[in-house]
This record gives sequence, C-alpha cells and structure tokens, in this order.
Amino acid sequence: MSDSSGPDGNNPQWVAPPHPDWLTQLNREGSYFDLPAVVPLDAESLLSRAQASTGLTDFGDELWREPFAVLLKSLQDEAQLTLMGRLMARSDIILWLSGRLQVVDTLKRHPEILQQELAAPMVIVGLPRSGTSILFELLSRDPEVGVPQMWEALMPCPPPVAATYTTDPRIERADQLFTQWNRVAPEFASMHEMRGDIPAECGLLMAGTFISDHIQSLHQTPSYSVWCAQADYEPVYRYHRDILKILQWKNPRQRWLLKAPEHQIHLQTLLAVYPDARVVQTHRDPLKCMASTTSLMGTLYSMRSDQPFNAEMFEHMIMGEATAQRLETVIDQRDAGIVPAANIADSRYQDLMQDPMACIEGIYHHFGMSLSSEARTRMLDYLASKPKGKFGQHQYQVDAGRATERALFKRYQELYQVPDEV
Repeated sequence: MSDSSGPDGNNPQWVAPPHPDWLTQLNREGSYFDLPAVVPLDAESLLSRAQASTGLTDFGDELWREPFAVLLKSLQDEAQLTLMGRLMARSDIILWLSGRLQVVDTLKRHPEILQQELAAPMVIVGLPRSGTSILFELLSRDPEVGVPQMWEALMPCPPPVAATYTTDPRIERADQLFTQWNRVAPEFASMHEMRGDIPAECGLLMAGTFISDHIQSLHQTPSYSVWCAQADYEPVYRYHRDILKILQWKNPRQRWLLKAPEHQIHLQTLLAVYPDARVVQTHRDPLKCMASTTSLMGTLYSMRSDQPFNAEMFEHMIMGEATAQRLETVIDQRDAGIVPAANIADSRYQDLMQDPMACIEGIYHHFGMSLSSEARTRMLDYLASKPKGKFGQHQYQVDAGRATERALFKRYQELYQVPDEV
C-alpha cells in the first residue's frame, strides 16, 4: 500500500492492496446480481428485520431517524458497495437497530438504571494514530477501571452480569464479526487489533444514534459525513451515557476509561454531559498521524468497496489545514476556559514510547489520582507481553508534498513541544 500526492501536491491518494483471492471471486460473482434486491439496504427491510429479530417495536425518540435516512441514501448513491460490502453493511445496521430497540426496552422496564452515577470518567482524545490506542490499553490495566469491550458496545443488552462477564456468548459472536475484518483485509491486522474482548472506542457505543464516527469510518459516504459534521452531538453523548449505565448496572465499574479520537472535536459537548470528565489529549507529529490515518481509512473502505479512496471525506484527520484547525480549536478552548485546565492532561507520543510508566504517573498526578502498586504491576506486565510489532508492522509512506504543510502546525507543535518525525 502507498500514499502519493495528487495533482496539487497536497491531496493524499491511497492505493489499496489486492483483495484475497476468495474475496475477489466472491465480489466478481456478486457483480452479476441485482445487489439492491439480493442484499437490500432500504429502511423498511432493515427496520422490519431488526424488529423481527428482537420482538420489539419501540425505537424511542425520533432523533436517529434523519441520520439513518441520510446514511441509507449515501450508501445507495455514493458507497459503491461490493457484495461483501453490502452484506457487512446490512449486518451492521441490523445490529445497531436491534441494539437500539433493546436499549429502549431495557430502560423502559428498568428506569432505575438511569439513576446511577458515572463518576469522573477518563477520556482519551487526540489525532488518530497519535498513541491513543496503546495509552488506552495501558490505562485499562488499572483494576479500578472499567472499559467497554467490543462485544458489549456492539450488543449491550441484556445488561452484562458480573458472574458471566468473561463467558458471555456474545463475546464469541462479536469476535467472529470483528476478526472478519482481518480475513477480508489481512493488512488491517498490522494496523489495529480486532477481537470481541478488547476495549471499544466510543463511536461503537454511539452507533445506535446513527451519528457516529464509527459508521463514517466504514464506507465512503460523503453526504452522511457532511450531515454528521453539522449535527447536534449532545443527544449522542446522552445516549452514550445511558449505554454506560446499562453496562455497569449488573457489572459495577469504579470508574470508566473511554477513548475516541473524535471526542477531540466535541470537547465542549462531552464536558456538558460529563462535567467531571478527565480528558487526556495525546500529541504526535501531525504529518505522521495524517499519513498513517490515510492508510488506515483506505484499508477500512477497501473492505467494502473497490472505488478509489477519497481523502477529502476525512479532511479533518488527513488534510493539513483542517487538521491544524482541529488542533488549534482545542488550544483556543483551553485558553478560554471552555475546557478547564483541571479537566485535561497531555500525553506526548514520544514520552509514552520512551518511558510509559512516567507518562502514566504524570497523568494520574495531574488529576490528583494515586497509581496503585497492583495497577503498576499489571501495566508493566502488559508492556512486557506486547512487544512492538506483535501483530505485524503497519507500513506506510509520508508523501514529500506533506512537508509544505509543516508551517500549519507551528503553534501546536511549539506549545506542546511535539517533535518532527517526518
């Protein structure tokens, strides 16, 4: 796989690696079908299937219906899904709709769930590929921490129970669904670990609202992404909070550890819903992050479509001016007190790589937290058992044209002392 410059020298053009032979043959055979008829993605078909599979009909408030409709139209008009792409999209949407039906039903039958407190969740934010995942994995070793796992984020109901938390049959189902990504695109395994029982990003928790960066990351659906960029995210974060309350109801967590790069764009809304949130912002050379993210997003899209990668759709992650604006907005919010200093700590990628425990101690100190000896031991054991490159090396190139964008990040890099890596 590679990154190269477009005609203007500033638009990353990503070239997908070849599909596995079995997938190429499957999609070729599928091209002879009337795919919309064979694998329907219309609202009536999807809604009726979710209702039939759950025996439920109440989807709760109506706020999800417009983004749902926008997504379906965008899938039809823009995504150019292959047979495998349509199968994966239909499976996802039915799961999200079914999950929403079950969440509404669970809260209707057990309104006491909403009375629970969610005290001071720690939330990791930052550019994609800036060290958010390894920091998430390390901090999750603290025994006081609760982390939503992939299986429960995808299928939160019925509420997980402490006694069967590690043996719940949903783990195996989620594991097969998420490791399928590696079977469809073997290169993905070197970029991001996928299993049913690893920490989930918050976008998956939000999928039931149909306003989610997780959904945006799966298909090239520009009109849906544009709609989401203008959406009110406060209801999305309230739904996110309700899911966490469901997950901890019968499997208590002392405090939640959460992560999503996209939280960086919505810090004001995040703090409106979680006023005592402890935000950890990761920092890394933006040129390095943008190149790696281009490769990651391109691989995700290639699982479901053969159309060329459209970098502009994720411009806030992989285009220079938009990425710089994203970073500077947070600087301005911190300067203005919109994001109070007490609510946010910083973690440089270089510090995390060179001395991870010192980096973590600094985060705990900032928030007035103590790092227990058990937590420290678990973190050190995890580091010892997970050498770099354990799941393969993610290879990508940084285009020489990117060097012209360096000046865009001067303020950010000087403020946080972020070194050049490119």
